Amino acid sequence: EVQLVESGGGLVQAGGSLRLSCAASGFTFTDYYIGWFRQAPGKEREGISCISTSDGSTYYAGSAKGRFTISSDNAKNTVFLQMNSLKLEDTAVYYCAALYGSRWYPYSSPYDYDYWGQGTQVTVSS
Repeated sequence: EVQLVESGGGLVQAGGSLRLSCAASGFTFTDYYIGWFRQAPGKEREGISCISTSDGSTYYAGSAKGRFTISSDNAKNTVFLQMNSLKLEDTAVYYCAALYGSRWYPYSSPYDYDYWGQGTQVTVSS
């Protein structure tokens, strides 16, 4: 059974940092690209970053560039999202998702992804 489990969310002040984790199981980790998405109340789900777990290729949306870093620990089947300089507008539920990877491309649409985690809440306060 495929499972993606996010953790690391919480309440943080503006300017602070959080590191989210996405632990994967039930599939061959290095065959898949892992993406991070977020969804704020009343807004569409937004793709913010993704990584090829086989070769480390990465993509960042404009809202994440320079502040967020995606990385992968293949020994632990886990992808991380380090978020620095957090802003009020980063408040959302953050999801990780998996996409079978045959050809690298910055996949940022949720419709591209096959499997999803349950999400973790990130709240940035002033």
